[in-house]
Amino acid sequence: MPEPAYRRVIVKVSGEALAGVEGYGIHQATVDRIAGDLVRAQALGVALGVVVGGGNILRGVAAAGAGLPRATADAMGMLATVVNALVLEAAIERAGSSARTMSALAMPQVCETYERQRALRHLADGRIVLFAGGTGNPFFTTDTTAVLRAAEMDCDAVLKATNVDGVYSADPKKDPAARRYDRISHQQAIDDNLKVMDATAFALARENRMPIIVFSIAAPGVIEAVLRGSGRATVVG
Repeated sequence: MPEPAYRRVIVKVSGEALAGVEGYGIHQATVDRIAGDLVRAQALGVALGVVVGGGNILRGVAAAGAGLPRATADAMGMLATVVNALVLEAAIERAGSSARTMSALAMPQVCETYERQRALRHLADGRIVLFAGGTGNPFFTTDTTAVLRAAEMDCDAVLKATNVDGVYSADPKKDPAARRYDRISHQQAIDDNLKVMDATAFALARENRMPIIVFSIAAPGVIEAVLRGSGRATVVG
């Protein structure tokens, strides 16, 4: 089997992915499958950090649209990411690896507060680190958080797990003529307003020369496959 193409990565998992077939909340069987995939990927000798979204519980933008102040709605969304990280942490531990949740929002009774040097030590000690609470600031998405943490952790790449098998010129579920890219630059993703990640995340990745590998989380073992270069994915970089 080919050696992993990357030795230290951030895996971005959407909150919606944890909802599985339920469409909302937490589908435990799906969480356990994703946790198992992460543990098998780590077994390749890859240091793993995970940034998880909160959209299966609450999306800040949607809550703001319902009348809440955007800063309040985003704070609620950041709390949702902590819930998801704790669920995924427990599943990773059950799957046989050590994991640690670190939140950008201080809540020491619940989990560790994010601090870069401590996070680097956890990675060096073989733990999967779950970065929760977004950036700790409103108006930033968890996609931007993933690229930010990848830069801070000196990662080789961001692995963006989605519900489609790469980057398309349009939503392939709505437009059957949508073109799929095998490789695309950060700048083209920004210029073409491709929605797989927000423009801030793409711009930050461009400035840090951070490749983003976009793939579908639906298939078991896909994280390991992407790391080995055999998974179906789009490389943005």
